[in-house]
Amino acid sequence: MYIRPFDPWKAELCTCPFKYTLNVYTGCDHACVYCYITSYIPNAFRVRTKEGLLPKLERELRRFDRRHIIALSYSSDPYPTIERGLGITRSVLKLFRRYDVRCLILTKSSLFERDLDVLSELKCAVGVTVTTVDERKAKLLEPNAPSPRARIRALKKAKKAGIPVYARIDPIIPFYTWEDFDETLDALDFVDHITVSTLKLRPDSKRRMFAKFPELMERLWPLYEKGERIGGYYYLPRELRFEILREAERKVLGKGITFGSCREGYRSFPSCDGSHLVPP
Repeated sequence: MYIRPFDPWKAELCTCPFKYTLNVYTGCDHACVYCYITSYIPNAFRVRTKEGLLPKLERELRRFDRRHIIALSYSSDPYPTIERGLGITRSVLKLFRRYDVRCLILTKSSLFERDLDVLSELKCAVGVTVTTVDERKAKLLEPNAPSPRARIRALKKAKKAGIPVYARIDPIIPFYTWEDFDETLDALDFVDHITVSTLKLRPDSKRRMFAKFPELMERLWPLYEKGERIGGYYYLPRELRFEILREAERKVLGKGITFGSCREGYRSFPSCDGSHLVPP
């Protein structure tokens, strides 16, 4: 089965409403230093196609309950570099259109701009993750992803096309991306919903962060040592997390944008993930 119920990790702090997820590709070549998929996908930063995806997916869609949402995607970005030439995600979206599927798009790419003609005919919402609008920091954190400004420009075009749009400011990293939060939020002031999440580390992403950002991690890791271990992740101390989340919430709501948090044990309204934006 390619269409699977979310949440595959059974995370105790996950507050997502029921939905399904589909990963068009295996792996993601954005190669974000903090990425969690390397803990369960072999060669995670090498993108592979799935043999026979489209005909198998169509068979699944014929009996899919169209009341539910399919999210693209949480383990592998639906718009890796090879999508520009292969167009598999675009073909998937056309199948969604044919079968009247409700969908939630999340990406760190700007390539979805190519598909606005299809997306504008779907019951969908489109979101981008913007960790920071500081281009230098973003390139260090997300070396192969399109620039934050390119993602934001594409999202503005989706908004202009009448598509509900949302954003994730994620992960919030103390001493690093948190310092840019106001500027990042200002650049996203046109979206309908924002989800935030603090940096959560697994042993593999911890090693990469130490290798890439040794000075930052010398300051940051002692905080995690005082924090919590939840579902295999190292969390910041709850008091510090909630202090950050409260401030982020205040600023997001101050822009007239609805607020969500991801796997924090904190509040969200009207949804954590922006799924409330998908038309019925």
